[in-house]
Amino acid sequence: MSNEATHGHPEVVTTHEAHHDEHHVHHHKETFITKYVFSQDHKMIARQFLITGMAWAIIGGLMSVLFRLQLGYPDQSFPFLEDILGRWAKDGKITAESYYALVTMHGTVLVFFVLTGGLSGTFANFLIPLQIGARDMASPFLNMLSYWFFFIASVIMFSSLFVQTGPFSGGWTAYPPLSALGEASPGSKVGMDLWITSMALFVVSSLLGGLNYIATILNMRTKGMSMTRMPLTIWALFFTAVLGVLSFPVLLSGFILLLFDRHAGTSFYLDSIYIGSAALPNEGGSAILYQHLFWFLGHPEVYIIILPAMGIVSEVMSVNARKPIFGYMAMVGSLFAIAILAFLVWAHHMFVTGMNPFLGSVFVLLTLLIAIPSAIKVFNWLTTIWRGNIRFTPGMMFSLGFVSLFISGGLTGIFLGNSALDIALHDTYFVIAHFHIVMGVAGFFGMFAGIYHWFPKMFGRFLNNTMAYIHFWVTLIGSYLIFWPMHYEGLAGMPRRYLDYTNWLSFNQFDGLNKFISTVAMVVFAVQLMFIFNFFYSIFKGRRVTVKNPWGSSTLEWTTPIVAGHGNWPGEIPEVHRWAYDYSKDGREYISQTEPVTPDEKPH
Repeated sequence: MSNEATHGHPEVVTTHEAHHDEHHVHHHKETFITKYVFSQDHKMIARQFLITGMAWAIIGGLMSVLFRLQLGYPDQSFPFLEDILGRWAKDGKITAESYYALVTMHGTVLVFFVLTGGLSGTFANFLIPLQIGARDMASPFLNMLSYWFFFIASVIMFSSLFVQTGPFSGGWTAYPPLSALGEASPGSKVGMDLWITSMALFVVSSLLGGLNYIATILNMRTKGMSMTRMPLTIWALFFTAVLGVLSFPVLLSGFILLLFDRHAGTSFYLDSIYIGSAALPNEGGSAILYQHLFWFLGHPEVYIIILPAMGIVSEVMSVNARKPIFGYMAMVGSLFAIAILAFLVWAHHMFVTGMNPFLGSVFVLLTLLIAIPSAIKVFNWLTTIWRGNIRFTPGMMFSLGFVSLFISGGLTGIFLGNSALDIALHDTYFVIAHFHIVMGVAGFFGMFAGIYHWFPKMFGRFLNNTMAYIHFWVTLIGSYLIFWPMHYEGLAGMPRRYLDYTNWLSFNQFDGLNKFISTVAMVVFAVQLMFIFNFFYSIFKGRRVTVKNPWGSSTLEWTTPIVAGHGNWPGEIPEVHRWAYDYSKDGREYISQTEPVTPDEKPH
């Protein structure tokens, strides 16, 4: 059978088949370096993204534990902190500059290096070729480069923790003038330059990856894999890549102008600045220009994080409810609507910048419109599990937890999307509570659902279920106990980013609550360490997978060998005959996408 008949994409597939055959001829020459370090196999690159992201998650999580220690116990000193952190914690108390550095780096690391690089980098790399029926990515070499740019960006960001003046401490959004003036604070000096350099390399990594994902999905689907037969994970990753490719360059341009202001004497963001009593020569700039450039990425960034989690959850729920996904086309349409609206709402982060009230009302309308596609997704998830034959696997538990978090965290977004309310709630703990639940914790729950579900495919072994269930329940309950009370602090007007509230009589009522939140945060962090142990222990000692399709899933990745080699399928790539969600149909538990449709079969 010709390549045209088998794949429908003769030029692309022919080169891929040739690469695959050549790989198998020279398989014995593969070295440790080419297999595990500079690998061009999308599955290995996915593991590299995952493990690097996990390392960053521990660092970012530890930072939050350290500053929660300060917030919960502001009057106490902890001598061990000085032993560990040195000058960051004088006399056992975290200094003001160190506190702001910890908050800044925590936000940067978790938003970009874990929930963007770790989540998209892992699952887009791992799932796209396997679920659409491709040997590898469109460009395995660029794919490898995207990881190494991510890794170099990580090294530079990590090195900023060790420079004499400390890492950047002006907030993860890097607003001028703190970010544009080296004299503003110690954390605005070398640490800021390293921060910008790291973020620029991170953007390059995201663009290389995103273009690769788009090209692969559009050009390299196997025969029969029409767009409407793709699993929802692939649709979600596709829209995520489009969002990244269109919005990350705007952030990069904002950073380049920031570098010019810092080192070339320009005034893009600076105007009428005084340091002490001395006036700086900068005139004509606007700090609000930076906010527009930052949030034009910053709001799509929220969906760059949450869309992959939505796709993963849709897949895991359908498999474990043993039911077809409810409203497949509505799910695709809502993903598309979210992707479009994501670009039209960025200024709802800027209601307090003196924006024209009429323009504010336009952004309010567009912001509240996002609730419609989001509600469609929630409705469809709930109807997918309704009267399903649910298997409460760890992956399913985290998917259900994701839906809970997305609903409860999303509802508070309606408060903040209203400009009149936002003026009172802006930069309070209410904002922290909202975005941590709906983006931070929910994004992690999507990632955990994916790891527990596809771990057998990644490593040929299962994770330990007992530890998985402990991990789920402590993380879910703990997350609500940490972030739900913050809504009340925010409604009382408690501002974020202060290291000590003891002299602020209005907020003394929250002393006990802050201690409680800090204690729970430490417990939740400890359980994540248990997950890390479970992950690495199971890679080597976990229960072996003995069947190719342990979850009884209909999608293509489970038709490969238990641990697939480079090229994924040893023979021809299978042909697709049906959509991805034929569960509990015609008396059968599931029907694989590769099984031909019989003449008397009912269409889905």
